[in-house]
Amino acid sequence: MKKILNIFIFSIIAFLMTSCSLNGEEIGRLKINEPSHGENIIIKEVTIPLDKEDKISFWTEMDVIYEDQVSIRFKVEILKDNQPYGGLEIDPFQKKVTIGETKTEINGTTTWSFTGKNASLSIHEDGEYTFRGILVTSTNETLKIDKADVIIKK
Repeated sequence: MKKILNIFIFSIIAFLMTSCSLNGEEIGRLKINEPSHGENIIIKEVTIPLDKEDKISFWTEMDVIYEDQVSIRFKVEILKDNQPYGGLEIDPFQKKVTIGETKTEINGTTTWSFTGKNASLSIHEDGEYTFRGILVTSTNETLKIDKADVIIKK
């Protein structure tokens, strides 16, 4: 019985270690949740110390409801030590890895929740990296955003 218990505990530990290495560790999050339109710009930011040769990935966590079609983009500006470094645009619907996805389409209304890996970045210099993000969407009066987060993982 003790041997079975040890195997069970080892299996759980191995599973947790594998899932952490597959998904990475969250080191920052931009909880944007509201689109920017016109002069109403909603910026969220997080600053993270990163080391040369770190590899980070950008994930999105979405919970949306809409009718017809909608376009959603995260625009992320990257600063290194408060100086412009680069940027990226993320389409949350274009995922390389998806976790916990549920999507229903009934009578033209789409309800969609998921977490997805969208992009990766290799860090070439030590520094304080600031990620500033906004959410932009196409005009769609039916769009309801319950969650729209950019997650940065290492």
